[in-house]
Amino acid sequence: MREPLNNARLMNLCVLLSNIVIKHRFSQRGGKRGKRRALQEGHNLTVLQVTPELNAGGVERTTLEIAEAISRAGGLALVASAGGRLEPDLKTTGGELVRIPAASKNPITLIANAFKLAKLVRDRKVQLIHARSRAPAWSALLAARMARVPFVTTYHGIYNAKSPIKALYNSVMARGDVIIANSEFTREHVLAHHDVMPERVIAIPRGVDLDVFDPQSINTEEVADLRAKWGVKAGQCVVLVPARLTRWKGQMVLIEAARLLNERRPGATKIIIAGDDQGRRAYTQEMLSAIKAGGLQDVVSLAGHLRQMPLAFAASDMAVFPVIEPEAFGRGAVEAEAMGVPVIASNLGGYTETVVEGQTGFLVPAGAEGPLCGAMERMIDAGAEKRAEMGKKGQERVRALYSKAALQSATLAVYQRVLSEADSRKTAKAPAQPVL
Repeated sequence: MREPLNNARLMNLCVLLSNIVIKHRFSQRGGKRGKRRALQEGHNLTVLQVTPELNAGGVERTTLEIAEAISRAGGLALVASAGGRLEPDLKTTGGELVRIPAASKNPITLIANAFKLAKLVRDRKVQLIHARSRAPAWSALLAARMARVPFVTTYHGIYNAKSPIKALYNSVMARGDVIIANSEFTREHVLAHHDVMPERVIAIPRGVDLDVFDPQSINTEEVADLRAKWGVKAGQCVVLVPARLTRWKGQMVLIEAARLLNERRPGATKIIIAGDDQGRRAYTQEMLSAIKAGGLQDVVSLAGHLRQMPLAFAASDMAVFPVIEPEAFGRGAVEAEAMGVPVIASNLGGYTETVVEGQTGFLVPAGAEGPLCGAMERMIDAGAEKRAEMGKKGQERVRALYSKAALQSATLAVYQRVLSEADSRKTAKAPAQPVL
């Protein structure tokens, strides 16, 4: 069996190809420079976003929100991706899916994707490529170089760089003409780990659709039905733990904290762990085993992926985000606050910006089940009135700082800046007209 290509070989191939294609006169088949910037089908802006898949997650949601903004501005929003359950949502925004194996890390596939994307740029008169994840970003970078269009990245995560090869792999996200960081925490991380000019790195926090995450839009009967479906008993506090099921999200810490809490306050809570394991069956089984070992079968439930998150938050008394590694932003906490739900989160990363200790929720040390148990106990003891007060403060803060509209307008402004700078460079390079 042929040995799979590793990250080192991937990087060598990608960097080599990048050096080749930069020198290649790819524009010979693409027509004159002016034609590449011509309007297509009446659109005044054509942007190609590149992301691995379109399943649930902050990256995917942000991709759709920007597709919506481009479409509303009269532009053409293309998304190159392997697709997923959010494809209908993309169509609703006015965006168009271009299906490629963008989730692949195989170097041959990455290179093939680069040529597909470059052809797409020529054929659809794409003016700008925006990459949102590392592996497909290498394809997008090569395509942007071949087609000579601006390249923007969004730094969505805090990537580990435990070796020079991994650092090189991560570096593609700092190679944009502008690098969008999804929080101030992420921006500082980019500046600390990459040799980039500060003015090239712009913090644009993820946004919440305040029309969707609106408590006034929720039917009280639907809330009662969902709590009944979850098996919530009278007087119980519902603790919602929404995140994909992966170890660094801290579900195992939460289960241990739930065991301690149940010893102190038997039957006081119903804990709903909501999220998709994305194929991590062993981790799901480990959680189920821990729940059984702790005698928590009636306390902790794995609810799987929930499509109606506003309703899920409305049916909850608190939301918990027990991550054990820094999260770049943490959209779930902001969505909970938009719904008027107080938050408990690890004192790491983006949560230090979105959760105000003692006002909109509580921050606890990461990986410490004792303090997490204590924070949940404090939230229970606060009572419904105090929790509602904290929730209102969180809601006001989200409306002031983290709206979807703010994310969209700021991102469109970045596109305009990058395109204007590209035009200025082309004008500076153009030969001077003879004076008659």
